Amino acid sequence: MATVGKEAERAELHKTIWRIANDLRGSVDGWDFKTYVLGTFFYRFISENLTAYVNSGERKAGNPDFDYTTLSDEQAEYGRRATVEEKGFYILEGRQYRCRSSCGGSVVLVDEATELVAAANLTDCAASPHH
Repeated sequence: MATVGKEAERAELHKTIWRIANDLRGSVDGWDFKTYVLGTFFYRFISENLTAYVNSGERKAGNPDFDYTTLSDEQAEYGRRATVEEKGFYILEGRQYRCRSSCGGSVVLVDEATELVAAANLTDCAASPHH
């Protein structure tokens, strides 16, 4: 019985993701849209990854309230060289991916899709004997 529920949940997730994709895509070619969305996901990932990395390092160094997202680009520039040497990339805080606070409605739909996919992946990972 659990398999039927999981399949129904997966089918609903699939339908929701396609609805969101079609709403976002509009008249744009599917391939162009896929390229844009995957690029956006990657940009979001590296922005969040860098923020978590910098925040973690600062907190371990004794700055418990440090938040990279509150720095100006001038302040953020201070750690560029060391971060590039350690991580291989760097994005000034002011050029990082932004979602709900400063982007239009279509990006919120991308966030909605991302959250649905992440939730499905967490469910699958929890049920998988390999994780």
